[in-house]
Amino acid sequence: MPSPIGTVTRGTTGHNRLRRVDRWIATLPVLRLTDDPLVADVGYGASPTTTLELRDRLARVRPDVEVTGIEIEPGRVARANAATRDGVTFRLGGFETPTPGDRAPAVIRAFNVLRQYRESEVGDAWRIMQNRLQPAGALVEGTCNEVGRVASWITLDREAPRTFTIALRLADVVAPSVVAERLPKALIHRNVPGEPIHRFLVDLDRAWAVSAPIGAYGPRQRWIATVRALRAGGWPVLHGQRRWRLGELSVPWESVAPNA
Repeated sequence: MPSPIGTVTRGTTGHNRLRRVDRWIATLPVLRLTDDPLVADVGYGASPTTTLELRDRLARVRPDVEVTGIEIEPGRVARANAATRDGVTFRLGGFETPTPGDRAPAVIRAFNVLRQYRESEVGDAWRIMQNRLQPAGALVEGTCNEVGRVASWITLDREAPRTFTIALRLADVVAPSVVAERLPKALIHRNVPGEPIHRFLVDLDRAWAVSAPIGAYGPRQRWIATVRALRAGGWPVLHGQRRWRLGELSVPWESVAPNA
């Protein structure tokens, strides 16, 4: 058996830490349309908590979903297998994403995994996981803080990154650029003048400040006004109020992608 691809992470995890990205994954068209609703959770950490939560959340929209948690550290896999339940399995592995019967996943979630890698290693890790996806599959790769209230992620298909999303607990927001500390590895070192992600966060904070009077109606209304102002300023913001009111904001990847 080939050695797993990757290195052991710190393994930090906790209840509800990944609820924001799980909510996003539950909306992905492939999850509803695929004939094989297999989801892989790469690098779930020291506890299987977030893998089990992922299966429970996705089962609300796709009752026959199966989730395979993948970890590179054998002890973590052994502990997880002691807590397994219907619809969930655990396997030893890394970015090569081993699955039962070597099936191709409809979705791969890889969260808080690439933070410890070098930026130059991100593309290779992406490609290995992308190559494992079903034809219409999605890879969701990103980062969040310890309690999951500040998160960002990139959604990729088999060919390329497609969208960048931030998700915040609006009641806690002082400035939306707090997400700078939790950007995916492909972007976190690019938050400097001259890079698109830096301009995006500067414009986002400016729109948040301009929308301050709307805060009298609550942080959700202020956020919606902020996103509208960002769109009016020329940013190609995706979706509509239904997603924005959740504290989400998505843009096409090419609008924030690093300069060459």
